[in-house]
Amino acid sequence: QLQLVESGGGLVQPGGSLRLSCTASGFKLDYTAVGWFRPGPGKELEGISCISSNDGTTYYAESVKGRFTISRDNAKNTVYLQMNSLTPEDTGVYYCAADSRPLTIATLCGGHLSGYDYWGQGTQVTVSS
Repeated sequence: QLQLVESGGGLVQPGGSLRLSCTASGFKLDYTAVGWFRPGPGKELEGISCISSNDGTTYYAESVKGRFTISRDNAKNTVYLQMNSLTPEDTGVYYCAADSRPLTIATLCGGHLSGYDYWGQGTQVTVSS
């Protein structure tokens, strides 16, 4: 079964950190760009961070730049999102997505989650005191 599974979410206080994981099963992430999505201000899902398949080029939305770091471990078939200095505005369900097409990170992060071949069930992040 081809799927992505997110994990690592939870409840954290403002200023805290979490590391999310996105693990693929049934296919290799080595050759695909991977992105993280979460609800935006209007509750539509938006791409907040993406990483390329080949040279590790990354993209970050302005709302997370300087606080979040995306990385990949191809040996573990996993992409991570390290989230620091969390605020209540970071609360939401976080999804990762990938596609069988050779998408650029700009295309992946700029598109709609449902338009891609693979995405997971999401992991809840709650930032609250």
